[in-house]
Amino acid sequence: MIAVVKSTATTEQLDHLVKWIEDRGFRTNVSQGDNETLVGIIGDTTQIDPFILESMDLVERVQRVSEPFKLANRKFHPEDTVVDCGHGVLVGGGHFQVIAGPCSVEGDNLIRIARAVKAAGATMLRGGAFKPRTSPYSYQGMGEKGLDLLMEAGGELDMPVVTEVMDPRDVELFVSRGVDVMQVGARNAQNFPLLRELGRTNTPVLLKRGMSQTIDELVMSAEYVMSEGNANVMLCERGIRTFETRTRNTFDVNAIPVLRHLTHLPVVADPSHSTGYTRYVRSAAYAATAAGADALEIEVHDCPSQAWSDGAQALTPEQFVDAMRRISLIRDAVTAPIEEA
Repeated sequence: MIAVVKSTATTEQLDHLVKWIEDRGFRTNVSQGDNETLVGIIGDTTQIDPFILESMDLVERVQRVSEPFKLANRKFHPEDTVVDCGHGVLVGGGHFQVIAGPCSVEGDNLIRIARAVKAAGATMLRGGAFKPRTSPYSYQGMGEKGLDLLMEAGGELDMPVVTEVMDPRDVELFVSRGVDVMQVGARNAQNFPLLRELGRTNTPVLLKRGMSQTIDELVMSAEYVMSEGNANVMLCERGIRTFETRTRNTFDVNAIPVLRHLTHLPVVADPSHSTGYTRYVRSAAYAATAAGADALEIEVHDCPSQAWSDGAQALTPEQFVDAMRRISLIRDAVTAPIEEA
């Protein structure tokens, strides 16, 4: 339920309304926009009489929210959320970023790749120190040593670091190392203990869509993080599992405008995992940019054939340079104001 507060309401009146609601066992989410203030009422709102709220002088109107997600819902929070990822890098609300780097941290080549992607225009560095793999016998990542290499590269290049956390017990390790953005991979998109633990931090979370997750289920996963107090969540479309076998996954480009309509959270697209093949990555990246993504996450490796994981979908630095030039052109086209005849 949402109470729309009149523009004439004072801060004292608003505080009194919030206290009145919370004293009845509900949680609130206050969103102050340019033209109106919304008070989201979270809980079993069947137990509250909307007519009592509407009878209050400072309440303009009351409306119910049918979707199960409240904190992520754009109805509660009409303005886009802007997530501060550190190093002056913002995502959302018109701020567009590109996250790039290798699938896995492998060693000394990380800094070479990082320098190359930054020179091409990437603003955030990605790399996996802990790797979730389908087979227990596949490479599982460098662990803490990989985290140290990532943080060293990010510090040298003044770039926020994005890396995946898999275990609730590792969240404190990531926070203590100063990781800028903690990524939740597709396999952990409904690992609710992990999501709750991330919600108890203030570190931005990049939440990937599960392999068979619906859009509503993805948003509900974000709700788990936000319900613990961390509103710095970015949603990532990374392809879903369908009957199609020509690509690694099926890139649901529809999800980008749908998520931007339903939620106020930034929407990121991952064309690398969506397609699984280098030859398709750039086309998917262009489509995501045109569809309104707030950021892209692209895998880049200086020698994909030698990569320890996912080399088949990595761009070379030269391919990434070409992709960034075209992404910039598309971004300019879709954001340029249109003059009326």
